[in-house]
Amino acid sequence: MPRQARLVVPNVSLHILQRGHDRRECFRHDTDYLVYLSNLRELCATTGCALHAYCLMTNHVHLFLTPTSTEACALLMRSLGQRYVQYFNRRYERRGTLWEGRFRSCLVDSPQYVVACYRYVELNPVRAGMVASPSAYEWSSYAGNAGHVSNRLLTAHAEYLGLATDLAMRHAAYRDLFAVADEPAFLAAVRDATNGGFSIIGDQLKARLPQETQGRLKRKPPGPRPRQPTAETRDDISAELGLRPRTS
Repeated sequence: MPRQARLVVPNVSLHILQRGHDRRECFRHDTDYLVYLSNLRELCATTGCALHAYCLMTNHVHLFLTPTSTEACALLMRSLGQRYVQYFNRRYERRGTLWEGRFRSCLVDSPQYVVACYRYVELNPVRAGMVASPSAYEWSSYAGNAGHVSNRLLTAHAEYLGLATDLAMRHAAYRDLFAVADEPAFLAAVRDATNGGFSIIGDQLKARLPQETQGRLKRKPPGPRPRQPTAETRDDISAELGLRPRTS
């Protein structure tokens, strides 16, 4: 069965997840993270992707970005993956793939969902029990978005800019977002949508999308379970295959 085309809308943000093969480590040393981020910065510029948030975990990567065309995201991830795998294999004298198949993604739109996705990405190390707060994790965009450091990889999303008109107030408002607990419903929704290639978008964007796209926005309910063969049916199939003589 051919793979379903990825759901991408120009100038609408995407949450992207890419795991290491068999969930093995993708980063072993600080230099590995820096090489990945250096390539990410360069390729975002050349492919037309605006990076809003990221988190590089030991064995997977989260990115939150906005592509300017339907092809930009795939081009970014393909080039980034190839470059980093070549570097990683040379450094550690290994062969073969590093990533687990295709990256996964979901559309994210509306003020509520965009800001929640920022939090979702940057709180990954906290949820994993690696650190007590997002500011303690070096390989995410939290310090840049919270105003602790200047991070040249990042482009502010319109909803991030809308947190406040003054830069200092915006950073303070952003930090305040992390003082509340995760919303369990959003965690479930963003994980399901990312793994399934669906979307977390508002009604305004839904109304603008083509009709053929509408059916791909949410997971369809499961169909009826296939009938289990009865003992009589199993006997018929076995006989048809020559595995058992017919009894009549």
